[in-house]
Amino acid sequence: MSLITTSRGLAEVCRRVAQHPFITVDTEFLRETTFWPKLCVVQLASPEEAVAVDALAEGLDLAPFFDLMADPKLVKVFHAARQDIEIMWNLARIIPAPLFDTQIAAMVCGFGEQISYGELAQAIAKVSLDKSSRFTDWSRRPLSEAQVQYAIADVTHLRDVYVHLRDRLEASGRLSWLDDEMALLTSSATYEQHPESAWERFRNRVRKPRDLAVLIEVAAWRETEAQSRDVPRGRVLKDDTLMEIALAAPRTAEELGNLRAFPRGMERSRAGIEILAAVHRGLARDPKSLPKLVRERRSVGGGATVELLKVLLRQVGETHGVAPKMIATAEDLEALAANDRANVPALAGWRREIFGEKALELKHGRLALTVENGKVVALEWQEQAAQEV
Repeated sequence: MSLITTSRGLAEVCRRVAQHPFITVDTEFLRETTFWPKLCVVQLASPEEAVAVDALAEGLDLAPFFDLMADPKLVKVFHAARQDIEIMWNLARIIPAPLFDTQIAAMVCGFGEQISYGELAQAIAKVSLDKSSRFTDWSRRPLSEAQVQYAIADVTHLRDVYVHLRDRLEASGRLSWLDDEMALLTSSATYEQHPESAWERFRNRVRKPRDLAVLIEVAAWRETEAQSRDVPRGRVLKDDTLMEIALAAPRTAEELGNLRAFPRGMERSRAGIEILAAVHRGLARDPKSLPKLVRERRSVGGGATVELLKVLLRQVGETHGVAPKMIATAEDLEALAANDRANVPALAGWRREIFGEKALELKHGRLALTVENGKVVALEWQEQAAQEV
């Protein structure tokens, strides 16, 4: 088994793989019972070797690995990198760069939205991955040979996937199309957990300023409590209970205990006292200090515009071989339908070039959509009119 369990062994591997232009990286972790993901295994592969690192091995120092991730000369290749990077940020405040995410690259190359690593390995490397160890407990020791081989396979074939996608992007001149997504993945703001922002997960479930004020305070308390205890948010307070508190705004322990979803007896505990304090802080907030809840009311015409934009988006995606979600989200389309100068990616850079300009033309009647041979086709209205004359 190519399993690294010592600091010296890890340092030697990191020194060797750093000599190459790129490495592939993956992690195995658990977070079912914790707030912060628990790193269990790290997988690394250069063009010449592939290893698994037992991150839970006694006395193992991960510093050489984190130094490797920070090496500006080495491209770090991941598939669906966000959770892997979150782990490194939490443990060492390190964000791998330069970075290449094969899931995002595959979307630009026409492999569809959020394609799995297994599907890419099958399509590009022509291999079928053994997923029998996928749901094993990666924190149990010793690791079995099957687990190690499964883990290493996740970076072995990723080398071929990376080279294929990189070459396709370079040949088509689309490598720069990944820049915005890589910038998002390598921004520390993507991984920072701010309790005061925890309410945003529920922004569509409150309508009144008072409810919002209480939600902000109680959600911040839950986030802080979960982080300090390193337990899942739901173990502190379930989402439905959190929303019930925000909407009911109980002032006393008795009122809190009478809520249907609130755990019996918890109202008299330290947590209950702190929750009530959070409620009172919310009720005391100046409504003018609250975030604005933007609720756009779309007219029938606006809704029809969004639907037409969706058809155009699918047509553009098929024409250029790019996953539609990579070009624009549903929220982007709604914003674009309402405002020609909406601050959305679809109106900037390469997205504007292949979709944004056409979307504006469609909005203002200068582009028509029709069907030819079973496919949607976009026609420049002015050109079509001139031809008919």
